Amino acid sequence: MHVGVGVRSGATAGEVLALVRSALAEAAGPGCVRVRGVATLEARAAEPGVAEAARRLGVPVTGFPAEELAGVAVPHPSAVPLAATGTASVAEAAALRAAGPGAVLLVPKRKGRRVTCAIAGFVPSCQDKAASCPDEVTSVARLLPLTCGYIAGEPDSPHTPTPHTTADMDTHTDGPHTGTHAHDLRHHGDAEVRDEKLVDLAVNVRTATPPDWLRERIAHSLADLAHYPDGRSARAAVAERHDLPTGRVLLTSGAAEAFVLLARALPVRRPVVVHPQFTEPEAALQDAGHEVGRVLLREEDGFRLDPAAVPEDADLVVVGNPTNPTSVLHPAETIAALARPGRYLVVDEAFMDAVPGEREALAGRTDVPGLVVLRSLTKTWGLAGLRIGYVLAEPDTIGLLERAQPLWPVSTPALVAAEACMTRAALAEAEHAAHRIGTERAHLLAGLAEFDEVRTVAAAEGPFVLVRIEGADAIRERLRLLGFAARRGDTFPGLDRHWLRLAVRDRATTNRFLQALDQALLLGG
Repeated sequence: MHVGVGVRSGATAGEVLALVRSALAEAAGPGCVRVRGVATLEARAAEPGVAEAARRLGVPVTGFPAEELAGVAVPHPSAVPLAATGTASVAEAAALRAAGPGAVLLVPKRKGRRVTCAIAGFVPSCQDKAASCPDEVTSVARLLPLTCGYIAGEPDSPHTPTPHTTADMDTHTDGPHTGTHAHDLRHHGDAEVRDEKLVDLAVNVRTATPPDWLRERIAHSLADLAHYPDGRSARAAVAERHDLPTGRVLLTSGAAEAFVLLARALPVRRPVVVHPQFTEPEAALQDAGHEVGRVLLREEDGFRLDPAAVPEDADLVVVGNPTNPTSVLHPAETIAALARPGRYLVVDEAFMDAVPGEREALAGRTDVPGLVVLRSLTKTWGLAGLRIGYVLAEPDTIGLLERAQPLWPVSTPALVAAEACMTRAALAEAEHAAHRIGTERAHLLAGLAEFDEVRTVAAAEGPFVLVRIEGADAIRERLRLLGFAARRGDTFPGLDRHWLRLAVRDRATTNRFLQALDQALLLGG
């Protein structure tokens, strides 16, 4: 007979074996039990819990493609696996497919918290039990003793931190030079909501933006579209806002263009990106032919920056503050300590205007050698479709970047928006929004704290929070079925499929999301 199993991510061998033992006891009756193999969805065949359970049973694991299992009729279908995998019951379909034509379910689907199990085979006709149950037969009695010791992730098991390389300088596996893609650096939150009408917790743009007064300013600028863009007024407004000369300001088509300019124009040989963080800087550097080093910040350290982790010979260092996706706000002096003669220190402050008082900002500082600060107007003002950002740096650096830009890189409407967002009234509105975000973020974190399955990065200071849930990739799919889009975390170097990023929204939306999360966790159980 064949055992079919369906598992949630993170299910342990102990959980799998417990349910299999129970099902085998039902199948055994007075006779023997001949287990020939464990079958499951192809995508789950390498799950440690499944592989270890099969090893203890002494049988192989067979994984079937989802489309193949979808063609197997099952007597006990379920909507959740059907939506997630296209198969109405992974356990029953896998067992029947592995057993072959003419097989029947000897034990229909049985459910545990994170595991389902079914057994398929043929009606046994053992004439001679001794002859028909050779050594490879695994009986119920032989299944009872389990290997002593801890199973990682089970209650009362000691915590063994996942080893991290603090400064992984040579083994990035996401670029075009390696042939492998451990992290999709080009995946961004907008992909989560592009084709479906979902409540958006994946994109960090503030809701109900742009405000009416800004829409009117942008609309009025359309009358000047016959003229080429003139960025002098907007550039002067940005310079005045940060108390800098205009020679230290460069307007860009969003912060993303700035990362491309930095990668192409700066004469660097050993760039380093501090992760987890926005992936576009590394992607741009790779596209420009650079081999990119990484410094991976660790959860057990609160994802906080240790300047000593950055190699001394790095001549370009990129760090976000507050960092996307961890929402950690690093002290300004900690980041400034990374400055060295001959090094460009690039600080992505795209979310700094969402921090009350912009504390820990480096924008406007002229005493930090090699400092390059990037700002975006996308998030606070809802201008993702308009593309406007800017760079603050030493005049020589601005010159290098400007020469790499095409002519008229920023449109007239975007320039008008930039100038409008630099006024005192606009800055006061942004400050008010930052305080409101802090209040709503605290409400979200308090709600998430009610779930034993959820672990948050509690030091969040940005308009989003990072959470860890065992099997978060499956939870994310269930949330989509319930109408909510969350940002997957596994595309960020230093994170894996157990992480999600959640945008901070108003209290009513957060409450509805928390209810949906509760349902998604229960469906997984």
